[in-house]
Amino acid sequence: MGQRIGKEKINREEGYLYFVGKDGYVWAAPMKHKSGGKKKRIGTEKIEKESGYMYYVDKGGYVAKAKMKNA
Repeated sequence: MGQRIGKEKINREEGYLYFVGKDGYVWAAPMKHKSGGKKKRIGTEKIEKESGYMYYVDKGGYVAKAKMKNA
């Protein structure tokens, strides 16, 4: 589906949602059912984002991008 663009592997923790923020870094935010915890920056790799793509952390733990249909 997507194309792997990240070189740094992200180790996932249970109860966190992972996303690429506006600043280009991967962030982890606690899910609603997880009590406590704060949003925190994960890793040191900065991703240059392009318009029309969705960015996410794939099953392998690397940042990937996929073309959005209606963008």
